[in-house]
Amino acid sequence: MARAAGKKATSQAGLLPWLALALLLLIADQFTKVLILGAYQLGEGTPVTSFFNIVRVHNTGAAFSFLAQASGWQRWFFTAIGVGAAVFIIFLLRSHAGQRLFSFALACILGGAVGNVIDRVLYGYVVDFLDFHWAGWHFPAFNIADSAISMGAACLILDELLRVRRGR
Repeated sequence: MARAAGKKATSQAGLLPWLALALLLLIADQFTKVLILGAYQLGEGTPVTSFFNIVRVHNTGAAFSFLAQASGWQRWFFTAIGVGAAVFIIFLLRSHAGQRLFSFALACILGGAVGNVIDRVLYGYVVDFLDFHWAGWHFPAFNIADSAISMGAACLILDELLRVRRGR
């Protein structure tokens, strides 16, 4: 019985650094969004370089404004998906806290997902502000949360490729 309690405590201690990383990403995301909301009106922006602007955009949809033109149901649908994903990720982190790359990826996705869920609940949309462009082509605006989710997804792919490679 004491052995099981010790294993649970060790598992939770291994979870804390990953939750701290997710929290750090969440704070950075929310802080930058508050700055944008305070400094810019919707659609306003500032050129920073020849290929990058800071611009205030509201995204009521998902990635690349998917379902942004829907009638409003998507707000709660994407909020529920984000909450469900966060719960599932915490479960995975508890089970795999010792797998560093995998846990790093999950922590990045967790911080980003919660950041965008907070936006959907508070505002009804996600605040995006990073706008990259080149020769008249604009990549859809995004935010710190989106960057964290993308980095986490890339790390999950890398983790799987490395795992398969080790299995050969």
